[in-house]
Amino acid sequence: MSGDYRDVLIIGAGLSGIGAAWRLQEAFPSQTYAILEAREAIGGTWDLFRYPGVRSDSDMFTLSYPFRPWTDTQSLASGDKIRAYISETADEAGITRHIRFGARVTAADWSSADSRWTVRLADGSVMTCGFLYACTGYYSYDAGYQPAFPGLDSFEGRVVHPQFWPDDLDYRGKRVVVIGSGATAVTLVPAMAPDAAHVTMLQRSPSYLTSLPARDVIADALRRVLPAKPANTIARAKNILLTQGFYQLARRRPDRVRKLLRTMAVSGLGDESYVDEHFKPRYDPWDQRLCVIPGGDLYEEIRAGRAAVVTDHIDTFVPAGIRLRSGRVLEADIVVSATGLTLLPLGGIGVSIDGSPVAIGERAAYRGLMLSGVPNLAYCIGYVNASWTLRADLSHRYVVRLLRHMRRRGLAVATPTTPGGTGRPLLDLSSGYVQRALDLFPHQGDRAPWIVRQNYLRDVITTPRADVTRDMTFEEIAP
Repeated sequence: MSGDYRDVLIIGAGLSGIGAAWRLQEAFPSQTYAILEAREAIGGTWDLFRYPGVRSDSDMFTLSYPFRPWTDTQSLASGDKIRAYISETADEAGITRHIRFGARVTAADWSSADSRWTVRLADGSVMTCGFLYACTGYYSYDAGYQPAFPGLDSFEGRVVHPQFWPDDLDYRGKRVVVIGSGATAVTLVPAMAPDAAHVTMLQRSPSYLTSLPARDVIADALRRVLPAKPANTIARAKNILLTQGFYQLARRRPDRVRKLLRTMAVSGLGDESYVDEHFKPRYDPWDQRLCVIPGGDLYEEIRAGRAAVVTDHIDTFVPAGIRLRSGRVLEADIVVSATGLTLLPLGGIGVSIDGSPVAIGERAAYRGLMLSGVPNLAYCIGYVNASWTLRADLSHRYVVRLLRHMRRRGLAVATPTTPGGTGRPLLDLSSGYVQRALDLFPHQGDRAPWIVRQNYLRDVITTPRADVTRDMTFEEIAP
C-alpha cells in the first residue's frame, strides 16, 4: 500500500470529525487514519460563522462530547467557546497531528477490484483508504442562500450575508435591517442592537421562539457537590429528557405547545397585539426547527426600543433601504441577509463507483448514516430536534462496531443493500432551506433499518445493539 493509504479517512475537522476520530482511535489504536479539512483551522461550523453573537441554540451539556465534560458556566455557549472546546479536545487526544489542513476533497471513487476509495483533493494530490467517513454536515460552506432581491443594485448601503461576515463592518450608530426570522436572525438582532442606531428584523412570516436561561442553574448546583463528569452526565440526561419530552408534546399536542410559546412571548414582550402580529406562525410547533433566545435577549431589545420586528414582504430595494409591499420604506445603512443555508450532501464531494457517478438523491439512507449500494462509506448528520452531537456520537459508535465486525471476520467490504419502496425525505422539516434541497439527499425507506427516527431516547437504546449484518452484504479480504 502506498504512503498515502489510511485505513480510514475522515472528511471534516469540525465537531463531528473530531468526535469520530476520538471514537476511532479509542477502539483501534493501531489503525491508521487521517482527517482531511478544507479550511485552515479546526472547528467546522464554529470556525466558519463569525457574525455578532454567534452561539449554539442547543445546550452544551448535550452538544458537547459525552467523553469530555463541558465545564464552562455558559449552557448556551458562544461560538468562540465552542471552537476552543473542539480544538482543545483534539489537542488533548492527540488528534490534531492527524489533520491535514487546506485539504479540500473534490471526488472519491470506489474501486471494486482493489476494495478501496481513491480520494482526490483540490490541490491535485490523491489519498486512498479502506473506509471513508464524511463528517461534513449538510450545508455548503461556499455559499449561503441568497434570494434575488429586486432593485438590490440601487441600494446605497451595504449588504452582507452572516455566513461570510466581513471583518471591516462597523455597524455602530448605523440603521440595520436583518432579513429573516430563523436562528441566525434572532441571534444577530440582540447582538447588534446595543451598538447600532436601531435594528429591524424583517420577516415574511413569524417563527416559533422559546426563551431559555443562558446558564443552567441545576448544572451549576450539581458542579458544586459533584466532580465534573458525573455532574455533566446528570445535566446531560436532564436536558435530553426535557427537550425530547417537549418535542413529543409539540407533535402530539400542538395546540397546547402553541399556547405555551405564546404565553412566553407575551411575558417577554408585554404586548399581546405585538405577539399576535409578529410571533404567531401559521405552522405547528416543530414543523420547522424551534429557535432559542438565551435569557429572552431579543424580547429585551424590542421592549427597550433598540430593535423591532416588521412582518411584510419585500417589494424592492431602493437607494435608502427597502420598500415593502405595504408601501412602507425601511431606511437602512446596512442590510444583513439572514436568509438561510444552501444544503449540500457530503460536502459536495463527487462520489463514484468504478468510475460511474453516484446520484446521492437516488439512494436510500441506511440507518441514517450509509447509502444503499455504496460500499464502505458513512456520513454523519445530526438530529433536527435535538443537539447535533447526540446523533453524531451514535453514528460514530455504529461505524466503530461495523469496522470491528469486519476486522474480526476478515471482511474487506460492507455494502448496504437496496430496500424496496421509498418513504419520507431524510430531513423531515418544512423549512424553506430544507425543501429547496430535498432531491439532493437520500430518502428513507419504509421499514427499519431504512427509517430515520428523530428520537434519541429510542436510538440510544437500539443503535448500540443494532445488528450490523442486517440488510448488509460483505466481501472477504482477497487472499
